[in-house]
Amino acid sequence: MTQEVRQSTPTGPGPEPDLAGVRNFRDVGGLPTTDGRRVRHGVLFRSGHLAHATAKDADFLEGLGLNTIFDFRNPDDVALEGQDVALRGTRNLSMPLNDPADNAGFWQTVRDGDVPSLQAVLGEGRGEARMVAAYRKLILERTEEHSRMLDLLSASDGPAVPALLHCAAGKDRAGTSIAIILLALGVQRSAIEADYLESNARHRRYKVVRGDGSTGTAIDPQVSELLSPLFEARVEYLRAAFDTIEERWGSVDRYLAEGLGLTPERRAALRERLLTPA
Repeated sequence: MTQEVRQSTPTGPGPEPDLAGVRNFRDVGGLPTTDGRRVRHGVLFRSGHLAHATAKDADFLEGLGLNTIFDFRNPDDVALEGQDVALRGTRNLSMPLNDPADNAGFWQTVRDGDVPSLQAVLGEGRGEARMVAAYRKLILERTEEHSRMLDLLSASDGPAVPALLHCAAGKDRAGTSIAIILLALGVQRSAIEADYLESNARHRRYKVVRGDGSTGTAIDPQVSELLSPLFEARVEYLRAAFDTIEERWGSVDRYLAEGLGLTPERRAALRERLLTPA
């Protein structure tokens, strides 16, 4: 039996919501494709984790009519931040992906402001190299998860949209996954990169819980400088993912078909579901 896509509240672009406990939230709608169409508003959203969502935040998110939340955090993220706040009528799918920080021990070092340890891990260009390697791994080692994601979004017997995709900060794992969806939709590469870089806005930045329980993006200037490669969305990271696709599969089309198993029929269904009419 074919299930109708749940209708979400917004019917077009609107003011950005003022969410107190959810960072980096946005509707991906409006991005242009190479054939003149656009991503529909109200069907595809991205954000940071929902573990600290307030009751008002939850009311707003429930009002979007979300069918599915894709949670790309790993168990260490969940242990550090907590489980997502439950939303009525929404299923939460745990689909852990690589974290550039690798484990909770790293974030404990960040919370403690241990400059020598951070210098050893991130100094002298090691932070940037770590991020580039992480983006490459997301393409090469997570084909099964990204294949499942596209299958769910394009399925005719229970579509997953409207959908919200998030990781911890909503920047790397969610950003790469959103980029893959947008590639499948034929969104212009420059538009994908521009959306990715929106995560750099100050109000979107991930908040680190410090060892004393307070929050902030840094403990002191040295820590801020060391963490900047991890906390910033840099276009070279996303381009490393794109380059990896080209190097391994030769083209986006072959990556989607051979790497992720996205059939022409499923790709057409995805475009029909997520794009404005031709």
